[in-house]
Amino acid sequence: MIVYKIGEKIYINLTNKCSNACTFCVRNNSSFYSGYGLWLEKEPTVEEVKEALKDYLSYEEFVFCGYGEPLYRADAIREIGLYLKSCGKKVRVNTNGQADLIAGKGVAEKFAGAVDTVSISLNETNAADYQKLCRCRFGEEGFYSMLRFAKECKEAGLRVILSIVDVIGEEKIALAEKIAERVGAELRVRALIK
Repeated sequence: MIVYKIGEKIYINLTNKCSNACTFCVRNNSSFYSGYGLWLEKEPTVEEVKEALKDYLSYEEFVFCGYGEPLYRADAIREIGLYLKSCGKKVRVNTNGQADLIAGKGVAEKFAGAVDTVSISLNETNAADYQKLCRCRFGEEGFYSMLRFAKECKEAGLRVILSIVDVIGEEKIALAEKIAERVGAELRVRALIK
């Protein structure tokens, strides 16, 4: 499934690659989410995505989020995002934020004009705990890369949201608020997906 609908948002599934192997990830237990088979046989081309989007252009918000880390397809996000923006749509990317480690430098600037909002999974409040939870292939550097990307996105004029799951406790949520403030992002505390 390349394009799927949850609520009033349309989601775009570009890849199954991910730099994290999070202990809590829904794909650890199933290739389906909300009734959609999201494990891709192959990564879709930009043209295949645009074709799949044609039936959904009456919707307002489009989100790059599937069964992998969308930053592995940063160039495709830019191209598809520009297409959606030309249709007057809102565009969001849900990501682990490890842009420079995955796609190289300059991703935030590349997204300017093609993406409105970048929602980054903060998940933890320090590199060691992040690594235990997310098991990043880049080690603790994944945490620092995420924070750099959040700041770069803010500087590029994008709306930046850091998200954290409510099960980490009040003390860590307070630390997450300080991290978000330092990088100029909003903080979203969300419920754990079971």
